[in-house]
Amino acid sequence: MPSSNTPDNRDTPGRGEPPTPPDAPELIWLRPERTGRGPRPAHSRASIAAAAIAIADAEGLDAASMRRVAAALGAGTMSLYNYVPKKEHLLDLMLDAAAGEYDFATLAPTGDCRTDLVRLGRRQLDLCRRHPWLPALVLARPGIGPNALRYTDHYLAITAPSGLSGGDRMEAMALFNGFVCQYAQYERTAAAGAKWQAELAGYLTQAAMSGEYPHLAQAFTTPGPPSDPSTAFERSLDRVITAILAPPS
Repeated sequence: MPSSNTPDNRDTPGRGEPPTPPDAPELIWLRPERTGRGPRPAHSRASIAAAAIAIADAEGLDAASMRRVAAALGAGTMSLYNYVPKKEHLLDLMLDAAAGEYDFATLAPTGDCRTDLVRLGRRQLDLCRRHPWLPALVLARPGIGPNALRYTDHYLAITAPSGLSGGDRMEAMALFNGFVCQYAQYERTAAAGAKWQAELAGYLTQAAMSGEYPHLAQAFTTPGPPSDPSTAFERSLDRVITAILAPPS
């Protein structure tokens, strides 16, 4: 049994996992949660995802190992693989559980694409702030579970009045989600401490004064909008939405 300081290979995707039957679907969403035979399972995908999210929220995504999640549920690590055959499946369950936190009843389409996209962007940023591990995972893995599909369906509904094709809107959704997640990641880094902020400002000032980056120096000396973080997101989101709603050339 590995110590707490020893990497658990069973948490590394593809290593130490029980063998998967060759005809088993790769996507967890194609695997039935239960077959209907035998006693009722002791755990559910929802409870497993909730336990993993609680750990990731408190300690980061790396801490949400199969071993830690199993311990939180009072189960053995290997028994957890009966519910979640792969670590990637656990990540998929976490992504979809987070997507389930959207309350689409309060985001009903108004018919104004820009208004509705602003509301959705703000809600997504709130979600990323509640779950600091979420932005990186969204950018790394496609969310295709039931809740993620509800999100996609909602996005398509609120952008329908734009007149753009479904394919164009789906393509633009990646830009929309990517911007919000990238902003959330930057926001978290910037909030890490005043030392980082001061060093960044000093570094950029030094670079601008070096003469090697004339356009950067000009941008620094040109008056721009206020740098208030509370409005920076709104300004940038507005620019992204403008790009999303523009017809393809």
